Amino acid sequence: MKVGVPKEIKTHEYRVGLTPGAVREYVTAGHNVMVETNAGAGIGSTDNDYRNAGATIVDSAREVFASCEMIVKVKEPQPSEWVQLRENQILFTYLHLAPDPDQAKGLLNSGCTAVAYETVTDANGGLPLLAPMSEVAGRLAIEAAGTALKRYTGGRGLLIGGVPGVQPARIVVIGAGVVGTHAARMAVGLGAEVTVIDRSIPRLRELDELFQGRVRTRFSTIDSVEKEVFSADVVIGAVLVPGASAPKLVSRKMLSSMGNGSVIVDVAIDQGGCFESSHPTTHADPTYDVDGVIHYCVANMPGAVPLTSSHALNNATLPFGLSLANKGFAAILENPHLRAGLNVYRGRLTYKAVAESLGLPFSPIEQAAA
Repeated sequence: MKVGVPKEIKTHEYRVGLTPGAVREYVTAGHNVMVETNAGAGIGSTDNDYRNAGATIVDSAREVFASCEMIVKVKEPQPSEWVQLRENQILFTYLHLAPDPDQAKGLLNSGCTAVAYETVTDANGGLPLLAPMSEVAGRLAIEAAGTALKRYTGGRGLLIGGVPGVQPARIVVIGAGVVGTHAARMAVGLGAEVTVIDRSIPRLRELDELFQGRVRTRFSTIDSVEKEVFSADVVIGAVLVPGASAPKLVSRKMLSSMGNGSVIVDVAIDQGGCFESSHPTTHADPTYDVDGVIHYCVANMPGAVPLTSSHALNNATLPFGLSLANKGFAAILENPHLRAGLNVYRGRLTYKAVAESLGLPFSPIEQAAA
C-alpha cells in the first residue's frame, strides 16, 4: 500500500504521524511511504533520516494526499486537508468529531474511511492509542497550571508545592482515568494537596491504594464537585466519554467562588471541554480570563513536547497502522478493536456516540458496508 505522511499544519503542532523508525517498519513490510518535506522537523528528524528509512520525500501535502491510499497523521484534518481526501482512501489519525460538526461534514463529503485513534480499543476495554497522549497531557496539565498560577501570567502567585510553613496549592482533578491519574501523580510529586473526583468507586479504590492516602478521593456528585471547586486553587478537567462530547461538570456560576487568579486546565477540550466557560486555545495564546479565573484550554497539549509524544504515539499506533496497510478495509472488518475506531465510512457516521453528539444519523458498520 502507498502510505502518506503530511506535515501537521495545526497551530504549534510539532508531532509527526510516522517517525523514521516507524517508516522503516512499514517499508520492511513491503509498503511505499511518502513523506512531505520537513514533516519530521518538529522532532528533529530530517528528510535524510526519512530517506534512510526508505521513504520518498515530496515537496507538498497535495502530492501526499493525491498519491497515497492511506494517510497517517496526528491531529484532525484541517479544512485545507479534508477537501483533499477521497473515496477509498483511509485516514488514520485523531479526529475528535463530536464537538466539530464542520470537520465531520468535510469527512462525510469526502467519502473517505476515517479511523480515529481515540476510539480504537483493546482486549481489556482500554483505549490504547489515546492512552499515551493522555499520559502526556495529564503530566503537562500540572506544568501548565504551575505556569498559569504565576503572578506575571495573571495567576495568584502561588507555588504548587508551597514551602515549609506555607500551604501548598489545592488541586482538584475531575476524572480518574489516564489523564487524571497522571495529573494526580505529578501534583503529588510536587507537594500539592490533591483531590480526585470520579463516579467509579472501584477506580477510586485503586487510586487510594496507588497513592496510599496521599490523594483524597471523592465520589462525583453535583454537591461534591461544587464544594471541591469552591476551595480549589487549580481544577484539572480530565473527564472522558469515548467518542462523545465531554459533559459540562463545572458551570460558569461555580467559577465565581474560586479565588481571583485561580486556574482551570481543561484537558477534555478536544471533546468540547468539561467546563461551561471553556473554549479551545492554542500554544501561541494558551490562556484567557473568565471572572478572574485563568483558563488553559490548549487543544493539542502533547504537541508542546513532540519528541516524547511522537515516539509514544507511534509505539502505540504501529501495529494497528501496519494492519490497515497490509489488509486495507478488511482489517477493520476482521479486527473488532480497529472496527471500534471507525468513525466515518463512505459518507456515513459509523460511531454511535459521535452521531448522537452531532445529531446526525448513525450507520452501523454492517449497514454502511453492505
